[in-house]
Amino acid sequence: MSFSRAELDVGGINPPHFHPRATEIAFLVKGSIYSGFVDSSNRVFAKVIQAGEVTVYPRGLVHFQMNVGDKPAMIFGSFNSQNPGIQKIPAAVFGSGIEEELLEKAFGMSSRQIGLMRKRFEPKKAK
Repeated sequence: MSFSRAELDVGGINPPHFHPRATEIAFLVKGSIYSGFVDSSNRVFAKVIQAGEVTVYPRGLVHFQMNVGDKPAMIFGSFNSQNPGIQKIPAAVFGSGIEEELLEKAFGMSSRQIGLMRKRFEPKKAK
């Protein structure tokens, strides 16, 4: 098992991501968040949860959180693996070396739009 804590400022997000090796159960300590996951048939299961409520994100499914309250939110997460892994979708798609033409076709975006997204998600250089 492993454990995590996330704090989201007002309007803050935990972008769409998934854990390839674990199911996550999350407990909202404080705040109000829009939380959900997308199943393998691309159906969204989402709702606003309040402090004291729990939600589950099945292993390998894309999930997300956004603070929709007027105060900071805090979430504790527990995973059924000591090494759940994490793959953040925006960074994986636009921060990697996937061919630009493929991204243009997949997302219906122009070369310019792809370039802007790549700049936003390019890997940070080590200092």
